[in-house]
Amino acid sequence: MKGSTVKTRCRSAFTLIELLVVIGIVGLLAGLLLPALSKARASARLTSCTNNLRQIGMGFQMYLQHSGEVFPAADDPVSANPFYWLWMGRGWRPLLSPYLQAQNLSFWCPVDTAAVTDYDSTSYAYCMAFYHSPDQINAMNDAEATWSNAQPVVPQYLARVKMPGQKILVGEWTSNHSPVPRGADNGWWNWHGSRNYLFVDGHVEYLDAVSIHIANDGWPDPNLTTDGARGGDVD
Repeated sequence: MKGSTVKTRCRSAFTLIELLVVIGIVGLLAGLLLPALSKARASARLTSCTNNLRQIGMGFQMYLQHSGEVFPAADDPVSANPFYWLWMGRGWRPLLSPYLQAQNLSFWCPVDTAAVTDYDSTSYAYCMAFYHSPDQINAMNDAEATWSNAQPVVPQYLARVKMPGQKILVGEWTSNHSPVPRGADNGWWNWHGSRNYLFVDGHVEYLDAVSIHIANDGWPDPNLTTDGARGGDVD
């Protein structure tokens, strides 16, 4: 009977060791899997925002078909400067919404926490180069000119776009998928981070800010691309 008790105690102690080993293995596997899961979630969010831009691109194509190939250009009643907030996403959304209702599109990237309060729930900026002439764009050599010196709206024609595969039409304003130094994300007015961009030909690319050409204001700013809609933002 004593021998049996000893065996039982030994078996219980061995089971406890096994349990600790299993817990250790589970912890190790969790440590290996969590980064992969986190990366997978980030990739899914990037894909979601990329798809938003693709749908916006289809909306632009349909709009152009019905507008005689003239890009959207409308005053923004929300802003004190009715000409200049169009690119921030307010004035152009109602124009495209009729073509996007079937897709139930969101103009907000789920990762973009700033857009909810700061940019009227809009993550995607529409380039000024498509509702101002190349001469107007070339006359602006400072980012402040995009909001402080209102110019008459001059809608641009699709036929005047020389490099549709190189000219950005719409893009994420902030670096939603690539962290930047705290306080350094000033939208297109900085060289930090990476963003999704929709080009005139309809394709979407995820690009580092440093891969965008320097615009007239000295930033990787598709708003003020040299020569406006006739210019290009990438090689």
